[in-house]
Amino acid sequence: MKRILAAALAAFLPIQNAGLAVACTAVNVVAADKTVIAGRTMEWAFDMKWTLKSIPKGTTLTLTAPADLGLPEKKVATLYSAVGISAEVIPGGAIIEGQNAAGLGMSGNFLPGFTTYQTVTKADTAYVSILGFGAWALGVHGSVADVRAALEKTKVWADASLPSGPTPPTIHMVFTDRSGASIIVEYVGGALQIHDNVASVLTNSPPYDWHLLNLRNYLNLSTMGVNDRRFGTANVTAIGQGGGATGLPGDFTPPSRFVRAAFMRHSMAQPKDGADAITTIGHILNTVDIPLGVAQSKDGDTVVSDYTQWVAIKDLTHNRMVISDYAHRTTFLTLDLDAIFAQDKPSARLVTDLPFPAAVDGTAALKN
Repeated sequence: MKRILAAALAAFLPIQNAGLAVACTAVNVVAADKTVIAGRTMEWAFDMKWTLKSIPKGTTLTLTAPADLGLPEKKVATLYSAVGISAEVIPGGAIIEGQNAAGLGMSGNFLPGFTTYQTVTKADTAYVSILGFGAWALGVHGSVADVRAALEKTKVWADASLPSGPTPPTIHMVFTDRSGASIIVEYVGGALQIHDNVASVLTNSPPYDWHLLNLRNYLNLSTMGVNDRRFGTANVTAIGQGGGATGLPGDFTPPSRFVRAAFMRHSMAQPKDGADAITTIGHILNTVDIPLGVAQSKDGDTVVSDYTQWVAIKDLTHNRMVISDYAHRTTFLTLDLDAIFAQDKPSARLVTDLPFPAAVDGTAALKN
């Protein structure tokens, strides 16, 4: 047992001191009317030039293997229109968030210290780099079942030749579709691992199964507080509501955010419809929102700070997305994706340049 704990700490501790952004949170909700909503935050310490992009149906994707293998490029036409958010600091971009016209959604979260992708060999015939993964996953697959089946026979790879920007592209993904099915996809030790997303939550390192085990430390949490308790002759009463959640972790580490989001996700009242579910997920994601400057670390001699660069909430049932950036956290922009999915030409715009709605002046409401 001591050796197991030592190995776990050896793998985990470097992540806590790596000076890298490790703070994304994803949450899924199914409303009473069966509307499926999947939301996530994106915390990062670097300018990744996040760009909202459309990928029309019929777009040709080029799937590659590591160059030193000499394997042929594969050309694949997308079967579904998709809209995603891409890190355009990477040449050619890399979709890490999005949804398609079939109602399949994907969110990629950073998983440093544990991610090792698969090894492609000369005998392989199906492969995709991690940088091309998001566009391929959303463009070619219509459901969680489709993704699961494709991943069983497709190698996902990364090596030093990939232009990944300021941080390595070590991510795990949550896929959700409009049936409510949801899986977590990870590459650990060079092997594919697929988990049913039983918690409806994903954060960052360690891998998903570790987070599920860690929930055992918080079985005492409850939505119901104790009103009073007698200590000898003294009757001590509660000073306010919420005492059942005493011990709920409030820091921004991935394990704490996982516990916090999971507790709220499985304690909340079920939303009645899509609009209600978007509001509910918004409230949960607000509890992991990071203002600039409060989650700092060092990258060499430079102090960097994770902060919530954007939030995206996907209505997978009705093909809608709501999005906000750091400067507009209280004014979400709503996108009717059906109109975008119908376009036959791609389009793109920086998330920070989107036409977020301005705050409404309500002064006149109380004027005589």
